[in-house]
Amino acid sequence: MIEAIAKRASVRKFTDEPVTEDEVRTMLRAGMAAPSGGNQQPWEFYVVRDRATLERLAEVTPYAKPAASAPCVIVPCMRTEGLRFPELAVQDVSAAVENILLEAVELGLGAVWMGIAPHPEDMAAVSAIVDAPADLEPFALIACGHPTAEPAPKGADRYDESRVHWLS
Repeated sequence: MIEAIAKRASVRKFTDEPVTEDEVRTMLRAGMAAPSGGNQQPWEFYVVRDRATLERLAEVTPYAKPAASAPCVIVPCMRTEGLRFPELAVQDVSAAVENILLEAVELGLGAVWMGIAPHPEDMAAVSAIVDAPADLEPFALIACGHPTAEPAPKGADRYDESRVHWLS
């Protein structure tokens, strides 16, 4: 798994080649395998492939532009009701997003995490676009597809011993 972590990079430019339904399901399976406080699993996901909807998502925030050229955008959402530990939902969904990003690498795809939460205006805009119910809050956009170029990995270069504090 360290190889996928080291290879992971934010990919913002994609070819026209589609992401298959099997690839999407594999990424979602990885997302749903994330740890979850009290096993509450507060996540739900919208899978967007419709070109007009992708273009609308790309306009929500200046940082969402990659959605316009992606063959697929996964919209992770957080349930807000019926949770044992609502304060942990953000961590749970974050772990799910990271698992999806790592699985994209394993599948030979590229992906980028575009934050939506905690910005109420952006969350409301995405909610309206995907027609999410009131108790489901959009958390992020994950644009994914086949990268136009081999991404330069960043994960392997970030280890910094000065940020590690040993208490033995």
